[in-house]
Amino acid sequence: MKYVIIGAGVAGTEAAKTIRNQDPDGQILMISRDTYVHSRCMLHKFISGERDEKGLDFTEKDFFERYGVTWLKGVEVESICPQEKEILLSNKEKVSYDRLLIAAGADSFIPPVGELRKASNVYGLRNLSDAQAIVKEAKDARHVLVIGSGLVGLDAAYGLLELGKKLTVVEMADRILPVQLDAHAAGEYQKRFEEAGVRFVLERKASGALCEEDGRIHKVTLDNGEEIPCDLIVVAAGVRPVLACLEGSGIVCDRGITVDSHMKTSQPDIFAAGDITGRSGIWPNAADQGRVAGRNMCGLDCEYTDTYAIKNTINFFGLVTLCVGRILEDEGDVVRIREDKKQYKRIILKDGKVEGILFQGNIANAGIWQYLIKNRIDVSGIQKDIFDVSFADFYGVGERGKYEWVTK
Repeated sequence: MKYVIIGAGVAGTEAAKTIRNQDPDGQILMISRDTYVHSRCMLHKFISGERDEKGLDFTEKDFFERYGVTWLKGVEVESICPQEKEILLSNKEKVSYDRLLIAAGADSFIPPVGELRKASNVYGLRNLSDAQAIVKEAKDARHVLVIGSGLVGLDAAYGLLELGKKLTVVEMADRILPVQLDAHAAGEYQKRFEEAGVRFVLERKASGALCEEDGRIHKVTLDNGEEIPCDLIVVAAGVRPVLACLEGSGIVCDRGITVDSHMKTSQPDIFAAGDITGRSGIWPNAADQGRVAGRNMCGLDCEYTDTYAIKNTINFFGLVTLCVGRILEDEGDVVRIREDKKQYKRIILKDGKVEGILFQGNIANAGIWQYLIKNRIDVSGIQKDIFDVSFADFYGVGERGKYEWVTK
């Protein structure tokens, strides 16, 4: 059996490990435009100079030799031909497959604002190649503009701070990290970034940006008319799945490649996992999807069901935050808050069930909260303070992995 995996991210590498564990004799070929295996979560460490390319590798030592994976790197997939079970590469080579996994990830989205897409000093931050370009550009840049204050935008700002750059961050929401945090938790990070020299412009968006004769943008105009001077622009305005190679393949796509619970696409023997599916793009989910796809590629019956919640761990300036599930309040929610000098904890409850948590400062014993959210456990019968619950407050009945947890 010949297994081909497009993409060397966590979805692809986890799929390769799973396939090898199930099929010791199968041939595994991994194809990627990347020339280094790297973690997107650590790109800011590359920008700051804390790590080099090899230091971003998240795989085990000698991964490709250990799992018998052939890695064809630095090439793009131009097209996929399901009827012939072949893919065409950018070097014009044709590769056949018996089972194919598409895990090519996503690229940064540069919005059509002014000439942002045209300028030579505008970058996203999604792949190592982006980080490499930013580092090169930053050598001669003094003023850096970051558009967007989500995790990617703040990662970029955090890394560039280490290079001594003057930073302005523009965010259209009323707070930074608007998807992950409430105003209180976001304010703690904003205060730390501002103390380090970052200027935030909130509730504003870029409305104009013109290239000058050198092909670069030297100022961006906001929707209130303010002009932000800049030598380098990092845009953190979302991502788009890498779908260009699917044209004419018959593989159904919506926001990403459409897959079922087995990570199967609309074409036989073709699977997809990770960001390219348009599902939750966080690291653990992509890894799980890769493992599920790998098992099904080997003929096992395995479903991906871990779609319960968004999970993010944030750490800037030594302040750690964990958020799981829903952060924004809805009508009928009950919100519980505990706060002191060392921690801020916020829980959203609805109909006796935990919908979301936000823990900042102290995130110990977070496992139970993830379990309660994922399994929709009713906690209304607990008499103690909700913040003090533990697994000891519940018992389960049934087969392992299928416990019905109820309060004692």
